[in-house]
Amino acid sequence: MSPTRSLALCFVLFVALAVAGCSFVETTPPEPTPADFPDTAIQLVQRGVVIENVVSGDAGCDDRVLATTAIAFDASGLDQPTKVKIYLYVFRNRESFERLRATVDDCARSFVTEPETYESIEQSPFVMVGQGPWGTRFEAALRAGLEAAAGTGG
Repeated sequence: MSPTRSLALCFVLFVALAVAGCSFVETTPPEPTPADFPDTAIQLVQRGVVIENVVSGDAGCDDRVLATTAIAFDASGLDQPTKVKIYLYVFRNRESFERLRATVDDCARSFVTEPETYESIEQSPFVMVGQGPWGTRFEAALRAGLEAAAGTGG
């Protein structure tokens, strides 16, 4: 066998062993992290929610800490024929979510006109609130979209 042929055979064997070895390496897929707003919006839209008039920094109240986490938008779709104002608070991580969650309800007192129909969905690190009542399918789509966007919850 020629030296060139031997070298080629060794190379082929090396590549075959390397590829075979890869199948024995156990990899753990990365845990999903929470989505940013554009990806969260995609999750909602894919479920039939129509989003308009997005305003970053609008917490619905004068809380400066919440304003840094807040995104307000009008939403409709499915069994929610009229637009409703929704406030989405995107916290940095689960710790921030847990620490600031109650402040969202305090803030909501400034924009909720009928407390008995106040709507709230939370899925760490997100809190979504607004004046209801919301349609059943609409709320289910919001909940499912938020859950998908939350990943492992930060």
